[in-house]
Amino acid sequence: MEKVVRQLEDVTIRFAGDSGDGMQITGAQFTNVSALMGNDLGTFPDFPAEIRAPAGSLAGVTSFQVHFSSREIFTPGEQCDALVVMNPAALRVHLGFLRPQGILLVNTEEFKPRNLTMAGYASNPLEDQSLSAYQVFSVNMTKLTREAVKDLKLSVKESERCKNFFALGMAYWLYQRSMEPTVQFIRDKFSKRPELAEANLRALQAGRNYCENTEQFGSSYRVPAAKLRPGRYRNITGTTATVLGMIAAGQKSGLEVFLGSYPITPASEILHQLSRYKNFGVRTVQAEDEIASVCMAIGAAYGGSLAFTTTSGPGVNLKAEAVSLAISVELPLVLCDIQRAGPSTGMPTKTEQGDLLQVLYGRHGESPIAVLAGSRPSDCFDTIYECARIAVRYMTPVVFLSDLFLAFGAEPWMFPSSADLPPIPVRFRTDPEGFQPFQRDLETLARPWAIPGTPGLEHRIGGLEKEHLTGNVSYDPKNHEMMCRLRAEKIEKIAQEIPPTRIDGPESGDLLVVGWGSTYGAIRTATEKKREEGKSVSHVHLRHLNPLPPDLGSILYRFEHVLVPEINLGQLLKVLRARYLVPAVGLNKVQGQPFETTEIEAKIDSILRGEP
Repeated sequence: MEKVVRQLEDVTIRFAGDSGDGMQITGAQFTNVSALMGNDLGTFPDFPAEIRAPAGSLAGVTSFQVHFSSREIFTPGEQCDALVVMNPAALRVHLGFLRPQGILLVNTEEFKPRNLTMAGYASNPLEDQSLSAYQVFSVNMTKLTREAVKDLKLSVKESERCKNFFALGMAYWLYQRSMEPTVQFIRDKFSKRPELAEANLRALQAGRNYCENTEQFGSSYRVPAAKLRPGRYRNITGTTATVLGMIAAGQKSGLEVFLGSYPITPASEILHQLSRYKNFGVRTVQAEDEIASVCMAIGAAYGGSLAFTTTSGPGVNLKAEAVSLAISVELPLVLCDIQRAGPSTGMPTKTEQGDLLQVLYGRHGESPIAVLAGSRPSDCFDTIYECARIAVRYMTPVVFLSDLFLAFGAEPWMFPSSADLPPIPVRFRTDPEGFQPFQRDLETLARPWAIPGTPGLEHRIGGLEKEHLTGNVSYDPKNHEMMCRLRAEKIEKIAQEIPPTRIDGPESGDLLVVGWGSTYGAIRTATEKKREEGKSVSHVHLRHLNPLPPDLGSILYRFEHVLVPEINLGQLLKVLRARYLVPAVGLNKVQGQPFETTEIEAKIDSILRGEP
């Protein structure tokens, strides 16, 4: 039977299964292939906090969603066009994300009484007509995988672990994806176990062959390449973009990159990835705790390195005193906070924007700090690079805010040219003539960067208040106030380098939606849709959160209403109301999940209708 290939503009597919089913690898491979085929894309990996929840349980379900398109997109999608589920628990957790008449690929092997009971099903949904609203394709993926590899003399467990590639092969046929990149990935990954490489390759091909040669599947779909700006692209996650931004800053500044870190989800991967780049003058240390890691970074900065420390919200708590020390001694340091749901341990594998007020104000004394936030996975490169540039230029700690959604999400990224990156000039003080450790540059108020051991530049450093110019310990009241004001003024001077704020939409009008961080994609998509409907809606997204852009106030005052969507209970909203006295309203969500575009659209419509 000749099978029809239909063309679509974009597709959202989600792979879901047990923690041991390989869904993250499956989704990542589908993502990489789609990127290589020229699609614009966004991803949303989601996984449980438990290291190994009971097999078949709802708590153990993991998933990976891919939105790929022939046009520019800004989100990982919302309702899925296709859902691949490996067991009943995955079906129960994720069925609500599948659109009516969407494609549902089910591994029937796992739909046994015990697994159905664990997932909370009183009857088998594959038999009780409860899935009649969807296009259901029931396939015994586990059994067919065992058949494909039965002569390789693998254990039953090893054979069945290949079933994720069987599911991937089906998805590749369904959406006309090339298998070559995944074939190479399998050969590389299992190069030391050729029998496992062969088994996974067979499973991948068997999944594709099953769809091609059975009458169960009558048509497949093709999503053409997107018309992206010409250039060299790669698929990149927020974490990888952050790592490459650190390395680029080191290369442009000529400084050795140092990272002091203590493992914590979701920041740990930065340490893992950066440690592979020692050939670029990178040094990484996994410290014994959060406090030690930031103190090591401060020591590295004192010694003339480009210093970073990485953590998530709980680690920011622990690093606070040492960050205050870095503010007091005025050394360049970048604190990377990859946010997750709190408080306390909270939901460590779920996303949130709950740390903004903490990084703005969560230190003792008058301790102002610069704060910047990435907005997309690829934007993490530019943002961390800018953090490093500001830290060196102004001799100050800087906070880089990301979150789990950005860190693990992926999208195409065009390689920048080194020549296009802003310079990061470094001027170590070497001349002892007239040296004063706290004599300030008139443009930036930065103090000199004097490396220990430089002849004639010996100076005192520490947490006690310093005397203006000399750096000697001082308890003089007026000197203390002057130093507090100088440190605050230095941070405010950063605003002189913030470019004009970009407004997507009319320069003034009925409604301005203000966002920061990972809400970018949902806000951008929602506001564009509202403008297509003829509504006066604009969008501003902030990278600089302290200091705020100098033109932000005038922009806010030009709109009748201001809406601030955040994945917290209204933290930027508080700042904007206090700073600009505007009656902004919030749209707040703290469910460990990113915004859906429809949620923002509904709030926009409500405001424009005059509803409270």
